[in-house]
Amino acid sequence: MDPKLASLAAALVPHGLLLRGGFHPGPEDGFEDAATLVMIGAAGPAFWRAFEAYAYEDGAPHPMDRWTRRTLTPIAGALDARALFPFDGPPHHPFQRWAQRAEAVHPSPLGLLIHPEYGLWHAYRAAFAFRERLDLPTHARRPSPCASCAERPCLSACPVGAFSAETGYDVPACTSHLRSPQGESCRTAGCQARRACPIGRSYAYDSAQAAFHMKAFERARD
Repeated sequence: MDPKLASLAAALVPHGLLLRGGFHPGPEDGFEDAATLVMIGAAGPAFWRAFEAYAYEDGAPHPMDRWTRRTLTPIAGALDARALFPFDGPPHHPFQRWAQRAEAVHPSPLGLLIHPEYGLWHAYRAAFAFRERLDLPTHARRPSPCASCAERPCLSACPVGAFSAETGYDVPACTSHLRSPQGESCRTAGCQARRACPIGRSYAYDSAQAAFHMKAFERARD
């Protein structure tokens, strides 16, 4: 591994974050001052434990985004990189497109990117843009787990049928159910459609993390 990337991977460990691959952007990507883009993300409980240790319940909005920026900006600076975040904007950076170039992730029927190992239980928290062209580790182009999933339980598990292969994601139906008395299970344990996916279940969020994200989703719909 490139020494600079090795230093980055080591710096991420205490924060429960992972080096999630990268790519060399071309002119079509709009980068005039970057030859390497590296994705930073999380999978598994380590990230949530690191975030919980930060006193995020201070009443201010977007605590996870603020924690992410505060944590990763100095790491990027120490490596002479520019930190880019999915919550910057508008305009927003195309993180899903970048992720599909960086590692073996694919769109799932729920719209989330699915990873062959982590399933739907992973996230991208930042990207680091380096001016120099770094040697990136290669990754196998593995097929999407969804391609061989005949039953697709994710599309039938939602109590209000908010997900459909034909019409996509019915956000109003999901939001209405989540705010109703019948939505208690979704509010406290997380999206039932997401939890129905058989891939990466060992990485699934615990109840505290699931409830945090569902509450953030509700606030975003206000």
